Amino acid sequence: MHFLPLPLLSLISAALGSPTGSNGYSAVEVRDVLMGRAAPDAPSGNYAPATVDCPQQRPTVRAASTLSQSEQDWLQTRRNKTIDPMIQFLRNANLTDFDAAGYVTSHSSNFSIVPNIGIAVSGGGYRALMNGAGFVAAADSRVPGSTDKGGIGGLLQSSTYLAGLSGGGWLVSSIFANNFSSVVQLRDGFQDSSVWQFSNTIFEGPKRRGISIVNTVEYWDDVMDQVDEKRDAGYDVSITDYWGRALSYQLINAPDGGPAYTFSSIADTPNFASADTPMPILVSDERRPGTQVVSINSTVYEFNPYEFGSYDPTVFGFAPIRYVGSNFSGGSIPDNGHCVRGFDSMSFVLGTSSSLFNAFILQNLSSPSIPSVVTNALRDLLTDIGNDNDDIAPWNPNPFFHYNNDTNPSAADEQLTLVDGGLDLQNIPLHPLIQPTRNLDVIFAVDSSADTGTSFPNGTALRATYDRSRTDIANGTAFPAVPDAETFINLGLNQRPTFFGCNTSEFASARHTPPLIVYVPNAPYTAHSNVSTFDPSYSDEERNSIIKNGFNVATMGNGTLDAEWPACVACAVLSRSLERTGTQASATCRRCFDRYCWNGTTDSTPVSSYEPTPILQLDALDSAAIARSGAATGLVVYGVVGFVALALAL
Repeated sequence: MHFLPLPLLSLISAALGSPTGSNGYSAVEVRDVLMGRAAPDAPSGNYAPATVDCPQQRPTVRAASTLSQSEQDWLQTRRNKTIDPMIQFLRNANLTDFDAAGYVTSHSSNFSIVPNIGIAVSGGGYRALMNGAGFVAAADSRVPGSTDKGGIGGLLQSSTYLAGLSGGGWLVSSIFANNFSSVVQLRDGFQDSSVWQFSNTIFEGPKRRGISIVNTVEYWDDVMDQVDEKRDAGYDVSITDYWGRALSYQLINAPDGGPAYTFSSIADTPNFASADTPMPILVSDERRPGTQVVSINSTVYEFNPYEFGSYDPTVFGFAPIRYVGSNFSGGSIPDNGHCVRGFDSMSFVLGTSSSLFNAFILQNLSSPSIPSVVTNALRDLLTDIGNDNDDIAPWNPNPFFHYNNDTNPSAADEQLTLVDGGLDLQNIPLHPLIQPTRNLDVIFAVDSSADTGTSFPNGTALRATYDRSRTDIANGTAFPAVPDAETFINLGLNQRPTFFGCNTSEFASARHTPPLIVYVPNAPYTAHSNVSTFDPSYSDEERNSIIKNGFNVATMGNGTLDAEWPACVACAVLSRSLERTGTQASATCRRCFDRYCWNGTTDSTPVSSYEPTPILQLDALDSAAIARSGAATGLVVYGVVGFVALALAL
């Protein structure tokens, strides 16, 4: 079948692009508020945080022993709203020997039985965004063709959480910054919008520019002015600010990439507040004071529309994300202290989760596209912070200053130093979704990591999370066993979906049973999707081809490789619930588990090289146009090793 038809989108009235009104916001920004999308919520009206009066109930940091009350209240509605789409999804899955829809219907008032679903999209730059977009499109019942035979459409609407990290975080942020737009809408774009127009690099600026940007020089001048507004307000700035601001022009459909858009404003959008969408979560790692290495026991932080914090025993606390930037001390704001809003800029949050790409900017300082005034400013900034800190995002003031002093490594530091969420090798944002307090049953883990020399995954991200689960910092959070990289390649586990954690007896000594992990690795189905993590531009044809490849990975070629695949997805969704109720899995599900569950078999034969052949017929687009030299030769590898290699080359 043809993937994702290209319907003509309604043209937005030219009047919406009218100049800024007397209230300081453009007509487009006013439209965004009326439409209920993420909004220019920063009180300053720009990128700078601003001092505001504290609410009557002053913000505090809470212990991470439970979910926040806001998330608990939201879940009461969201879990209920997943019922109908889940029933339809299960009907479409054609599980002929078990009435899955009837099973969920009969238990619809008992959320301890109804399956709880999460989706996690890995890092990996634009490759991760586009491949992840293919999976999300396949799971989205709004996308034409996703609910046809062989499809898994409705899985997104049945999900409770959608997590992203680094490049996957760009995808998640872009979806929620644009009113939970579908991948088709974002791919096809909007009038006078540069959203998902990747043919121009962020160094050149948008190809389609509204009235606020005339050329590349003015584009960078605008970015400089936006970052200067934050600096002039008295806040530290970093290369992450420039990176996040530039990237937002491609991700947020608003004038100048929405400098006043905040992550916390998602909580106020009607579709999220009414629980019509999953909850977005982004992930970042802490780099401990005085260190340059991000290890497996580094504290993992999450950003959600309500809070920012960590379940790790080091910090074990959450601050209200709307008020980060306020001077918290010991978990509260002093009585004589003021509150701050706007620090949680959408672009700063997504930039924090992908700070590895600060080196991407530094590598291109000699680009003729970047005006000298910008390169000089970045070089001056690099001189001030030192080369060892070019990959950080400074969260200053530290929301967890003097909080849990005995265990928090940054408790005595006014700055909390955060870095790319994949630098601890946990390049799939599983950490927030495997927390026992969230009670997930299944996580679809979309992996676009560049673990091999040819920029394909080999399970490194899963192993990192498994290895971490066996250390004290996991705080008792269990995770399924995962084999070595050689086994992934030799057994083909990185060329098709694989289920991990099918046999729950392996968790007999654990405090809880973790979710089933459905591992969905990037592989060449209809395109050479192993483009370099640091490739800065893609034609529309290349972008569409990689998205289509991700769609085919998610659906196994719309069932071409396995006609029972949708039923197997349904079995994965139901697995933990069936076990809780003592319901025997059907013959179809048993066949699925035989095919897709990793049964502990290993093959650690050394792998000298990994160059997979296309699994389905390649697109008409010449593969040479997709397989960039960096990806094909393995010159750029995502992760700590690749970052060090890149830094040494600067």
